Amino acid sequence: MDRLCRSSASSDVANLFVELLGNEGTAVHAYCAPAVHGDRQSFVRDLVDFADFVHLVTLLHGQIPGLIDHAASRTVEVSARAWLLQSLEAFAIEREYLGKLCVAVGPLPSTSGHHETSTIIAQQRHAVEMLALSDRRGCALGTAVAMVLEWNAIRSVLDAGALRLGIEPPVCRLPTKTDTLKLLDSLPEQERIARAMSFGASQLLGQHNGMWDLLEARADIRRSH
Repeated sequence: MDRLCRSSASSDVANLFVELLGNEGTAVHAYCAPAVHGDRQSFVRDLVDFADFVHLVTLLHGQIPGLIDHAASRTVEVSARAWLLQSLEAFAIEREYLGKLCVAVGPLPSTSGHHETSTIIAQQRHAVEMLALSDRRGCALGTAVAMVLEWNAIRSVLDAGALRLGIEPPVCRLPTKTDTLKLLDSLPEQERIARAMSFGASQLLGQHNGMWDLLEARADIRRSH
């Protein structure tokens, strides 16, 4: 539906991001999609699996400075400054929310292969940081844009679990999808930065998909023991 709603006047970059998220985003990953779309049989019904989700997301995106902080320091597009500032301020609230959920769900679930998990997440965090710190014009911004667009799906999972725990989710202050796509439409010299933005975005989605694969594998291990 999103693709059908996009105007023919929309920029190639905006359309590219819609396509990337539609094909590779968290909302279409086999493990996360049921939870994102409110399926009562999703992994969120198991608070151990949900705890694993919360802790791994926090390990990847709960650090200070984070992806958006780094990207803001590398982005030269003036038209993106207000969007980045809003994203920076809003993600501070998201980090607090993650911290609150980490306390509520208890420690990281005991699962065989814990050391390997820690190593994988550390490698993913480093990869994401390198994308956000890239000097290649457009890469950092593309990574940040993908992060904000992706967070809608991740937040849906967090909120579903939070409500099961009796926690009222805070209002998400991140730029809306509409505002983010408007930003992409407004960027100047798009032909010069489109490829780098796409690279940053697709690499971030790849890291997220790797984490969801890891979470699914860990859940399978716990069920088999």
